[in-house]
Amino acid sequence: EDKPINTIPAMLVQAADAISASRPGARREVLEKYLERVKKMEEIACSFEGVSKAYAIWAGRELRVMVEPKDINDKEAEELSLEIITEIEKKKKDKELSYPGQIKVTVIREIRSVGYTK
Repeated sequence: EDKPINTIPAMLVQAADAISASRPGARREVLEKYLERVKKMEEIACSFEGVSKAYAIWAGRELRVMVEPKDINDKEAEELSLEIITEIEKKKKDKELSYPGQIKVTVIREIRSVGYTK
């Protein structure tokens, strides 16, 4: 780690190591710490008005946020995703939340209409 990288294989090994290290558990991350991080992410999303459910998926790399369509319109859904991102980044800066890489925040506003034929 402290030695300069002089060869292409050394660069490839360093890149592979970085990719591997970002996976949960790759560096002996305690399961409890991982679950705490995922729970914290979901709590952040659920703290916003109009959010009905939030799920951290893909090992905490993505946060899917379900909103009530009657409470949140399309424009507000876009704004909500940015507000959630801002809050997550603030928690990271304040060292209340840590995560490797980046987190994708997806706000889902869904309306279903079903009809039947006779």
